[in-house]
Amino acid sequence: ELGLSAPVLAALDRLGYVEPTPIQAESIPPLLAGRDLLGTAQTGTGKTAAFALPLLCRLDPARRAPQVLVLAPTRELALQVAEAFRGYASELAGIEVLPIYGGQSMGVQLKALQRGPQVVVGTPGRVMDHLRRGSLTLEGLRTVVLDEADEMLRMGFLEDVQWILEHTPAERQVALFSATMPAPIRQVADAHLRDPARVSIASRTTTVERVEQKYWLVAGASKLDALTRILEAEPHDGVIVFVRTRAASERLAEGLVQRGFAAAAINGDATQAQREATIARLKSGAVDLLVATDVAARGIDVARISHVVNFDMPVDTEAYVHRIGRTGRAGRAGTAILFVAARERRLLAAIERATRQKMTALELPSKAEIERRRAARFKTELGRVMAEEPLRPSELLLREFLAEHPDADLHNVAAALLWMARRGPASALPPTPTRAPEAATPPVEASGSTERERPPAPRAARPTERGTKTPDAEAPARATRAPRSRERTERTPELELYRLAVGRVHGVRTGDIVGAIANEAELDSRYIGRVRIHEDHSTVELPVGMPRELQQHLRRTRIRNVPLELRRADPETGEGDATARPAPRERKGSPARAPGAKTARDGSRGKPKRSRP
Repeated sequence: ELGLSAPVLAALDRLGYVEPTPIQAESIPPLLAGRDLLGTAQTGTGKTAAFALPLLCRLDPARRAPQVLVLAPTRELALQVAEAFRGYASELAGIEVLPIYGGQSMGVQLKALQRGPQVVVGTPGRVMDHLRRGSLTLEGLRTVVLDEADEMLRMGFLEDVQWILEHTPAERQVALFSATMPAPIRQVADAHLRDPARVSIASRTTTVERVEQKYWLVAGASKLDALTRILEAEPHDGVIVFVRTRAASERLAEGLVQRGFAAAAINGDATQAQREATIARLKSGAVDLLVATDVAARGIDVARISHVVNFDMPVDTEAYVHRIGRTGRAGRAGTAILFVAARERRLLAAIERATRQKMTALELPSKAEIERRRAARFKTELGRVMAEEPLRPSELLLREFLAEHPDADLHNVAAALLWMARRGPASALPPTPTRAPEAATPPVEASGSTERERPPAPRAARPTERGTKTPDAEAPARATRAPRSRERTERTPELELYRLAVGRVHGVRTGDIVGAIANEAELDSRYIGRVRIHEDHSTVELPVGMPRELQQHLRRTRIRNVPLELRRADPETGEGDATARPAPRERKGSPARAPGAKTARDGSRGKPKRSRP
């Protein structure tokens, strides 16, 4: 009804937008008509879409020159606005959006400007630099947007903004948005806006009731390590962890599974059937942690969500309110945790103003505290198992053992069983300040596919793999549950290293390689060892003495329409790539990596750390 073009409406439908916010409903018609606009609205009211949507409808994709210039006070806001423009323009062919700001290479920006982006989003200082150089030309400019004008005034940019406006064509549209309207901003509006439409949106409270809000200042520990410790310390049931991108959702879910959590990813690439299946698993308790993007999380209503973690900062306060609204439902209390980098503190303050609620600073629990909580959970679960589970078969096995070892002390036997039960991946602290041993890793589930590093070594079943049905005991116990894998009783075969002609550049993942080899060679998964994916190739450990016919068949097998070209690799050099050197085949219980080998600390696999000169 607002008159937006069909491609823009298609993008909004894909993003899950249903109805406009008040500022969008009032701003889109005059901007579509080409009128100047003076808007007063708080951060988080949806004003980026209020000006981006109508201006995209007015663009000429055939003209490779700046037609829209958006001035923003900070680099972070410029990046956020540019990202929003790209999302809204996803169904428009030939539209390019470029953010320009101080701190980024000037050479990179010069090359990008030569390609003729139609939308330029920049900070005043860097826009002035390009105008003086002549690398940014505004002869064909149609619209200038001043975003958060009062913030630019506070930061001393108002004279720069006026200088830029004086270098724009006389016949151009101007949209000015500001949370407040002090006298200097009114003077700019009077000088540069012609008969503007005036839109004022009253500030409203957006506090989410029954949700306790906390934040952690990102420092020292990596974000994944911090998240692991918080999940260990916070009694929780279901958790949604929000990230910005599809790749981040899959990478984080994979890292959490490797650390023993029942996690899965959901993002915009998932089909409707995959999305429904993942949400059903979250509702049933098969998955406790859902790593999601904003797009994929729209419409999720699961009563057992006790926590929302903003692993990546949301783009604005409205997105934050939408995120934390996933918890605290059905009359239950909820907790929202926000990870805040130093450069993001400004948005933290905006969120506190918008929600009218002061957040509590969160300190990471110590290693000793984590160990105390694990011990308490284990003792609780041990008591439940003794009271509720059928233990007769286990008791008979224990009596057999004691009969065969008459000198064994019962306390020592119990201690040994306890050690065996607690040595899984969830019992290892995240690598801060020191790395945990790399325990055998279970299959990794991410976005509907199954990925794995190597078969888990046989170990005793952990009594902590099933929690009770009480919120205080069940959630922490279930957080340490990993997807089950079949018990392996046969001896692990001797393996040798092979090289494959597919890598990251082909979009291949570990699950693709394992699945192709398992299906084409009819190999059981225990015969496929470590997989490492590099830029243009991969390596995999396969049984020694494979028949030549089988090797030739695998050589012709295709992944992502690329032949594997399987051949033996040098176990020391990995075909000349030092980063591809495999770990020696370990005995049971030994670490699954070569001495001194470095692995990625964010849970991703196969991507070696680069050493700095």
